[in-house]
Amino acid sequence: MILALIVAAGLGLSAGLRTMTPAAAILLARHHMVAGLVVSLLAVCEWVIDLLPTTPARTKPGPLIARVASGAFAGWLAGGGSESTRIVGAIVGACAAAAGTFAGYRTRMRAIDRYGSLRSALVEDLVAVVLASLAFLL
Repeated sequence: MILALIVAAGLGLSAGLRTMTPAAAILLARHHMVAGLVVSLLAVCEWVIDLLPTTPARTKPGPLIARVASGAFAGWLAGGGSESTRIVGAIVGACAAAAGTFAGYRTRMRAIDRYGSLRSALVEDLVAVVLASLAFLL
């Protein structure tokens, strides 16, 4: 159960950085190749849209709710077989997504001043992918 909750937290943090990335990783890890590739394409689109100056802040209600829901979904799937473990996994994933959203936003704003927008976004994408790769432990 501890490993499942660690994975749920990692996937939640990933969702806080990039909404679609953990779902894509989970689908690919579970060998749902067509769905995984479709969601991966959506994740790549999200990475590109994130670079646009008109993209709303992730801390606004709409993007925040999407990230928390994505984290809860990933945590639910990471929770394992029993219903209670899945519920705890969803809670952990949602809380980690909320934390990842705000921590990622603050870190990104600081990094932009120092390293520029593109570099900061690419590093954030990489961190989201690395965290989402925890799905392959499921």
